[in-house]
Amino acid sequence: MSDSPTILRDAPAIAPVGTATRADATAVPRAPPPPDDGVPRPYGTIFAFLLPALTLYAAFTAYPFFRTLWNSFHKVLPRRSEFVGLENYATLVNDEFFWRAVRNTLIWASTSPLFEVTIALLLALALYAKVPGARFFRVAWFTPVLMSYVVVGILFVWIYNYDWGPVNAALRWLGLSDLARAWLGNPNTALPALIAVTTWIWTGFNMVVLLAALHSLPKEVIEAAELDNCGWGQKLVFVILPLVRPTLLNLVVLSFIGKMKIFDLVWITTKGGPLWSTETVSTYVYKRAFEWSTFDLGYPSAIATAWFVIVLGAVLTLTYAFRLREKLEY
Repeated sequence: MSDSPTILRDAPAIAPVGTATRADATAVPRAPPPPDDGVPRPYGTIFAFLLPALTLYAAFTAYPFFRTLWNSFHKVLPRRSEFVGLENYATLVNDEFFWRAVRNTLIWASTSPLFEVTIALLLALALYAKVPGARFFRVAWFTPVLMSYVVVGILFVWIYNYDWGPVNAALRWLGLSDLARAWLGNPNTALPALIAVTTWIWTGFNMVVLLAALHSLPKEVIEAAELDNCGWGQKLVFVILPLVRPTLLNLVVLSFIGKMKIFDLVWITTKGGPLWSTETVSTYVYKRAFEWSTFDLGYPSAIATAWFVIVLGAVLTLTYAFRLREKLEY
């Protein structure tokens, strides 16, 4: 019995259950070391699978880009090239036809996305509300996306024909013969007519994307709005549109990029005419490179490089503005 106090006095104190010692509290948890299984990583196999894609990217994207940038500082003739520095860019500043092409392209890129996305939203809402014949309309409205610009261009050359085109025939049938005109041959109507064509083509694509966004909306939010007796208009303005707003902005940016480099539709229908009224930067670059008898690829390369910088800056500006607005709102 005399030894018991000594044993109890010398025994280490036992912490109550649920408490931690100072050493445990100050200990920093460390991540376990990665397992060393001794198996070599198949870097050779990974590179072999990436090589075809990297080769295609280098041959058809990277090399043309850097070659165009290099040509923009040179006068490139069939068998020789001469360094001219910024001379091509100085000529570009005073090029009247280039600035006409820039004006037409900017008008196209700033108006067509708004028409496309607005009409697509209305069509997507109609399908989301399950209007009669929704399956048929979904296919019919999306079909123009599947057609190439070449086919669409030839088709609308016939549709806009002055003598027997359906547009003028319908106007004459309605007694509006004074409004009939050569839509692609009039400088005042050629560009709006082509904008209407691209709107007709790409509205279906935007509609499908917006319809997918509408079907992915959280049902809890929609049901809560219905329980609060929100009408369709209030639910659209205060619930649906804020939720699909990121999708709308992304579609606007994608459409803007596509219209800034439009080429094939213009080339098939008007080739930039009449009187440069539908000339875009892409068609002007092609003309200066392969149709004008200057035999110089340096100046068209300068146009392409300057336009690439303009498009990149515009896209970055739009993206930053949209993100900044979201931060201010939320």
